Amino acid sequence: MEYRRITNIQDPLFKQMHQFMQDVFPPEEVLEFDLWKEPLEDPGIRVFVAVYEGKVVGATEYRYYEDFNVAMTDFTIIGQAGLGIGRFLAQKRLEDLNSLAAANGKQLYGMFAEIYDPYRVEHFEFGGIKPMDPYVRREVLSHLGYKRLDFPYVHPSWNNDGEAVTGLDLCFLPMNDNVDELKTDLIVKFLKRYYSVLSNKPKSWHEMIETLEVKDTVTLLPI
Repeated sequence: MEYRRITNIQDPLFKQMHQFMQDVFPPEEVLEFDLWKEPLEDPGIRVFVAVYEGKVVGATEYRYYEDFNVAMTDFTIIGQAGLGIGRFLAQKRLEDLNSLAAANGKQLYGMFAEIYDPYRVEHFEFGGIKPMDPYVRREVLSHLGYKRLDFPYVHPSWNNDGEAVTGLDLCFLPMNDNVDELKTDLIVKFLKRYYSVLSNKPKSWHEMIETLEVKDTVTLLPI
């Protein structure tokens, strides 16, 4: 299996990947094809696909923030069972992030991720791909070491229509398993940076940020 980076929407592998996303994720979670041009060309956004026998069978997008020394996993797609795609992507992603942190003179502090909570929202089908089942994904991410940040989380729709997307938790994978809380300042700065591309954020998102800003830390809980 190959780990291939995509940096251009003209790459044939990107067309496969974008179709993957449309098959798997809810519509409000998928950026339109043409709007991917700038993100793919952004050196700070890393989009990789797992290629098996010439076909895209998995994908992941993530980014590393040098000033925060944390990463964000935007998404991971596993196209089929029985190939070890999830482990392959997780290992390759971590190797890449550790290299980026080392080039920054640091050891990676940890990685954020938004994780669907199927115990609150049960209608996510994820294209009928069993490894993408939200119950399975949540347990896998728990095994990887992700923990849930203890506050009600909403995020702006990627349609930039001002709608709030719920049914997810903001989680964090600390590289040191003894870390059981995060400074709120890091969370707020990260969220403002991450969603700066969306100009039309819902009122509930701003209220969430304001609530966080009066706290010092947020507890990390098991998922």
